[in-house]
Amino acid sequence: MTTPTAPSETEAGPAVRVKELGHIVLYVRSLDRAIAFYRDVLGWPMVMSPSGFPAAGFRAGDTHHDLLLIEVGPDAAPIPSGRRVGMYHFGVKVGDSDDELRTVLAELERHPDLVTVAGAGDHGYTHSLYVIDPDGNEVELYIDVPGVDWTDPTLLARPTQPLHL
Repeated sequence: MTTPTAPSETEAGPAVRVKELGHIVLYVRSLDRAIAFYRDVLGWPMVMSPSGFPAAGFRAGDTHHDLLLIEVGPDAAPIPSGRRVGMYHFGVKVGDSDDELRTVLAELERHPDLVTVAGAGDHGYTHSLYVIDPDGNEVELYIDVPGVDWTDPTLLARPTQPLHL
């Protein structure tokens, strides 16, 4: 096993530094079903759907796109279940209060054909719902807990508690 080497550094710090997460690209079996979930259930604004290429882009922030869906057809291999290498889930902020998270939960429960609510958690810094999209991708839908000290180095080590909405 090789040991990773540290990136080159200057007096100002690392020579390379990630500025932000730009976007996520997901392969989907049915673009129509995926759009029904991300646009119609979650309310994620769709900003592009190129002609001649089965894809759709969504933007909620100030970038070109946050999410791109590319249709690969019904015969595509499913996402393996259980512990595996690869993405576990991605998180999407859906509001600023538990009331907004309750509204999200009610909307999810209206669409059992498109989404499965897999769990919920109070992380101390976020309140989160975990859902499975139409293609088996896990998505964390969360709100930030007001008043959290984001500079606290122990923040992510806090044990998850049951979420009581």
